Amino acid sequence: MIIERILHFRGSRSRGDIQTLFDTGATYSCINRTHAQELAVLERLPDPLEMETASEGSFVRVEYAVRLDFYIDGIRLTDEFMVVPNLSEPALIGATTMQKWKIKLDFEHDQVVVDPRVTRMKLI
Repeated sequence: MIIERILHFRGSRSRGDIQTLFDTGATYSCINRTHAQELAVLERLPDPLEMETASEGSFVRVEYAVRLDFYIDGIRLTDEFMVVPNLSEPALIGATTMQKWKIKLDFEHDQVVVDPRVTRMKLI
């Protein structure tokens, strides 16, 4: 299932607002190459990933990633985004990121919910 929002992103080069899908069917968070290059320096993956697309049996080769901060309701979160060639959407937040930051999707009310406690930094 999917919820769509405009999120504010910050990278090593710039910042900007991007239409973003929260997609429970996607494993990784992804961004298209145009937005990725505007926001941050692309980092080559040590070993490219072969990722299956929404079209069953169709794969795309991912060779780059970017590290980006993004904001939901003023709460700063950060993660690695795979730079997917010809990604049909500007950006998407995948299940791994949602689990990491305990992001909940309320489909009944079309809301994205983040517990602000997840942003507390703990050094052990």
